[in-house]
Order: sequence, then C-alpha cells, then structure tokens
Amino acid sequence: MKILIFYQYFTTPKGSWGTRIYEFSKEWVKQGHDVTVVTSIYSKSDLKATKFIETQIIDGIEVKVINIKIDNKQPIIKRIITFLLYSIISSWYGLKIKADITIASSGPITVGIPGLISKIFSKKKLVFEARDLWPETPIQLGVIKNTIIIWIAYYFEKLIYRNASLIIGLSPGIRDQIINKHKHKNVISITNSANFGLFGKKKNFNTNSILNKNEFYAIYTGNIGEVNNSYWLVNAARNLKNKKNDDIKIVLIGDGQMKEKIISIIKKENLTNLIHFDLMSKENLVAFVQYANVSLVPLKPNPILDTSSPNKFFESLAAGVPIIQTTKGWLKDYLNVNKVGFTVDGNNSKSLSDLLIQLKNNPELIQEMKFNASKCAERDFNQSSLSDIYLSSLLKIHHGK
Repeated sequence: MKILIFYQYFTTPKGSWGTRIYEFSKEWVKQGHDVTVVTSIYSKSDLKATKFIETQIIDGIEVKVINIKIDNKQPIIKRIITFLLYSIISSWYGLKIKADITIASSGPITVGIPGLISKIFSKKKLVFEARDLWPETPIQLGVIKNTIIIWIAYYFEKLIYRNASLIIGLSPGIRDQIINKHKHKNVISITNSANFGLFGKKKNFNTNSILNKNEFYAIYTGNIGEVNNSYWLVNAARNLKNKKNDDIKIVLIGDGQMKEKIISIIKKENLTNLIHFDLMSKENLVAFVQYANVSLVPLKPNPILDTSSPNKFFESLAAGVPIIQTTKGWLKDYLNVNKVGFTVDGNNSKSLSDLLIQLKNNPELIQEMKFNASKCAERDFNQSSLSDIYLSSLLKIHHGK
C-alpha cells in the first residue's frame, strides 16, 4: 500500500516535538508499505533544508520538505499565512504523487486542503487525523475572533469530515465530540504512543550545578505559554518557597511565548526552586523525565482542552513517572482508574504545591505509581500495537471495507 501523509510538524527524536508520524511511518515502512510525508520546517523539529523544496529519505520514509518556517512565536496572521502557503504548495503533491491513502494530520485544519485536493482530483481515499478540535479550540481560546474567518473555518471543517473515509481522533474525547457534532459513521481514537524504545531505556543523568538526580523534582516539558498554564507553575513555586519547602523543585524544559517573562521572574524573585532549561531534543530529554518524581501536564482550564492528548503524558508513562494534570476529561478518568497520578485545580496553584509536599513525604505512593505507570504504558499505549491498529484501519479503507 502507498500512503501519502500531509503533516507540517514532522520530526524525529533528534528534534523537540512529538514523533507520532515518524514512529508510525517507520513501522509501516518496515512492513513493506511505501510512505511519503509532505512537511515544512517547524522550529522544534530537527529537519533542515537548503532548497525551497527537497526530498530526504529518513529511515525509509520519503520526506518532501517545503522550506517554510513555522514557529509558535509568530504573530497569528503570519502563522495563518504560513499554514495556507504550505497547504497550497503541498496540494501539488496531492495531485502528483500516486498513493492509495492520503492522511491529513491536523492542526492546523488547513492541512485538509491538500487532503481534499488529493481525494477529489486524484481519487485517493482520505483519512483525516484530528490532533485537536480545529477550529473549535482556537475559537474557544480566543485566538480566532473574526466572524468571517470563523464561518469559513466551520464550513471547511464540515467539508473535510464529509469527504473523509475515516477520521482518527487522538483522544476518546476528540472522537466523541466529532461523532456527536458531525454524525460521521467512521470515527475512531488512536492516541499517541508510549515510546519505550526512547523513554523506557534507563539513561545516565548528568548532574550539574543546578539540578541533580537525587533531588525531589516535578518536571514540565513542552511549550511555555498561556494555553499550557505556565504561570500556574510559577505561582506553585512561589507557594513552596513561602512555605519553606523550596527543596522541592519545579523544572521547566522548553520554549514559548512566556519563556523570557518567566526567566525574568526567576531571577528577580530568586526562585531557586523553579529551574528552566532551554528546548532540547527528545534524546537529551529522556534522563530528565526518568529521574523526575512526578511529571506535570497542566493546561489552561477550558472545557475544549479536556479532550487533549499531550505527548508528555505518554512519554512520562513510558519513563515510569506518575502524572499531575489539570483537565477534567479522559486524562482525569484514566489517572483515577489506573492509579498513575492526580488531577488538581488548574485555577489554584496551592493545589499543586500542597500535593507536591504530600508526595515528597510519601515516597511509597510514588513508587507504587511509578510501577503502575510503566505497566499502563505497555498495556494501553504500546507503540507497536497502536501502529498495527492504525495500519489495519488504513487497510480496511484501502480494500473498501
């Protein structure tokens, strides 16, 4: 089977972003399928390009790189322009490349443009992968406010779902919302996977003057910004310092719109228990996650974010690290049922600082949850199993079932 994938954020473990498309594509290539990915240059990816358009072969995957740079720090108008430019150029591949299945992996939802082109004009079967609920998420978060753009976005959403033979939501919550809103008959959930090959193999921790592996610390990895509730972490560190519990560290690793502001707060207030490291590759990140006592998965309190499927959740489980998170959807249910973490109030930083103090004084509970985390990752989010489920779903579409 020949599979064509449109995805703007392709990266390998040498980059600092989720590797879902890379990992699944690599598995499909091993099983004898041809996979072509059309992507661009994301600031957190390891991809580089010297030409405007070039072809790279990565672990058997043919990667068409369109040298358009995308960064979360870009103003919203510039980001929309880069999304549209990518979609227009990549539509050529939707017409040119012979394939049995086209996968359009969103967000942004504009990635559906080349997917529709390939379906309508080249008769490829379209699979739409909803990583989050576009355009609902940016609309509810106030990122998109223009009524005309909102109307266009909703119309385009309906058009994509109507033309997709299969819709894959990255969480049960995304799947259920799409079924309820669009009444599509073929919607499934395939979450991100727990990468044991990377996060499950113990790595050496290089102790430095700022942090060592024997300290009690909670780790946050990823974007530092409003949607990720980053100031909530700052306030929790302040609470710990005020309570004379600043031996409990909160470690932030990443980049984002609020990074510089938070670094200035750390220096100004001498928050020695709030430690920031710059963005690093997944390969270099592993040891920091493995030696953490807990992993933090905070999001801005908003019902639309309750459907989220954050990479850090699965990476933490693969590393055998319990989780503290703030959403009220499927993640909360999963933690409760499987006893691998806690859900706290994302509006109240005291709820986080108090819990960290309790956990520091209860190492037996942490050890129990560490064991549960590894077990759950292997059982529910095994990369090989999810890859096979995904491929099986594609083969059913290919054979008209």
